[in-house]
Amino acid sequence: MSQPKKTDIAELGEFRLIERVAETTANKQSSTIKGIGDDASVIHYHETETVIANKLLLEGIHFDLIYTPLKHLGYKSVVAAISNIYAMNATPRQLILSIGLSKRFFVEDVDELHVGIKAACEHYAVDLAGFDTTPSMTGLTISITAIGEAPKEKIVYRSGGQKTDLLCLTGNLGAAYMGLQLLEREKRVFNGNSQVQPKLDGYDYILQRYLKPEARKDIIDNMAQSNIVPTAMIDISNGLASDTLHLCKQSNCGVRIYLERLPISSETFKMADEICIDPVTATLNGGDDYELLFTVPVSMYETIRKELQNVDIIGHLCDVSEGNYLVTPDNQAVELTAQGWQ
Repeated sequence: MSQPKKTDIAELGEFRLIERVAETTANKQSSTIKGIGDDASVIHYHETETVIANKLLLEGIHFDLIYTPLKHLGYKSVVAAISNIYAMNATPRQLILSIGLSKRFFVEDVDELHVGIKAACEHYAVDLAGFDTTPSMTGLTISITAIGEAPKEKIVYRSGGQKTDLLCLTGNLGAAYMGLQLLEREKRVFNGNSQVQPKLDGYDYILQRYLKPEARKDIIDNMAQSNIVPTAMIDISNGLASDTLHLCKQSNCGVRIYLERLPISSETFKMADEICIDPVTATLNGGDDYELLFTVPVSMYETIRKELQNVDIIGHLCDVSEGNYLVTPDNQAVELTAQGWQ
C-alpha cells in the first residue's frame, strides 16, 4: 500500500502551521484570557501564586524517534513539564510550547505530535496557551513551559524537610528504565537485521511507563482532600538517588532509605533478570519515572497509610551530619550516590 503524500512545512509556512494547531486547540481554563494567536498569551489568576516550570527535550538525548511514536512523545512532553508543577503541590493550568523542526519533518508529523499533546492537555485539564516553531539543524527539539497556581500556604518546596520527617514515594520505580533497555535492545537487533520483528509482547507495563508515563495528579488531589501538605517534595525524573540528594541538600538534612521498602514491580524484576541488570540499580538510578518523593512529619504516619493509596514510606530524614545512606535488610548502610541523569 502506497503511503499518503506528506505536506512539506514550507508549503504552509510558520504562521499557517501555528494556525493549524490553534484551530484544533480549545481552551478550558477560565484563567486563559488569550491563548495561541497573538504576540503573547494572557493569563489571569486571583490571589494565588503563579508556578512556572520548563522542560527542554532534544532528539538523540531525551528521545529516539526510531522507537518513540510522535503522539507518545507529545503526551510525555506534557507530563514531563506538569509533573514539576505537581511537585510544588500546585495545579497546572496552561502550557507554552515551542518546537524546532529539521527538514525531514512534515506537517503531518506536527499533527501527530499535537495529537499526543492535545490528549494530555485534555486528560490533565491544561490549556495549550502558546505555540511557536523554528527551523532546526539537529532534528526535533521540544521546549515546553508549564504554568500553574496554588495558594501561597499550600506551595511545597524542596527545602522544607526536617530531620525525623518520613520519606514517602508514590508508585514504583525502575520500570521506565527497563522499558528503555528493552527498546534499545530491540533497536540493536533491528539495526543488525531489518527483517526481524521486535519482541515486545508481554512487556506492556514497562513500555507504557517509558513511552507514555502519567503525572501524579491523583496523589496531589488525594492530599488536598485529606488536608495533607508535605514539608518538602520533588518529582522523580532523574533517578531516586539523585533526586533524594537534591531534596536533602535543599533541606540541609541527611537520609536513610530502606532497601526492603523500595517499591519495584514484578515486570521490572522480570526484565532486569532477563538482561542481567540489578533491579535496585534501576530503581535508584533510572529516570523518567515522574513519581513524587515527599516528606511529612513522623506524626502523620497513620494518616499517610490510611489516606493515600499507592504511597510507600521508604525511609526518613535525619541530621545532616549523619549522611545519606541506603540501608540493606541485614542493616548494612551503603552511601547513597547519584548515578542517574546528570
